[in-house]
Amino acid sequence: MVMSAVIDDDTLQAQAQALGRYLQQQHLSLVTAESCSGGWIAKLVTDIAGSSVWFDCGMVVYSYEAKQALLGVRAQTLEHFGAVSRETVLEMVSGALARSGAGIAVAVTGIAGPGGGSEDKPVGTVWIGWKRRGGYARAQVFQFTGDRDAVRRQTVAAALAGLQQPD
Repeated sequence: MVMSAVIDDDTLQAQAQALGRYLQQQHLSLVTAESCSGGWIAKLVTDIAGSSVWFDCGMVVYSYEAKQALLGVRAQTLEHFGAVSRETVLEMVSGALARSGAGIAVAVTGIAGPGGGSEDKPVGTVWIGWKRRGGYARAQVFQFTGDRDAVRRQTVAAALAGLQQPD
């Protein structure tokens, strides 16, 4: 899915607040596993007073080693598919949920730029995965446009929006 949008701070804050209300209503807590967003999702939700009721923890995992050690992503997955792939994000989101007390998880991995892209995975390619405890994991690829900040903002917005969608 190709997306291009200017996402401002107020929009992200409103999304995080809406997510908090939703998670409280659902009696769920959240865990995040973030690569290209660098902890931005966790920062947004913890900016909200009282978020400790519905936010469990967050992990920023840039390196292959961190993805393996903290989330249990298999070396074979990273070697065969790379960090920016459906397979990796599904292992990330499953690992985050398994290693936390949360009821719902989101994971993001992508190429925010300005470098690092390839013909197969250009700058702006981002995989996002979501999973509920006891439910099925789902993943979606996005092709965001803009500079590094714009790609990361769009990633955070899409990750937050996907948390409120049914399995």
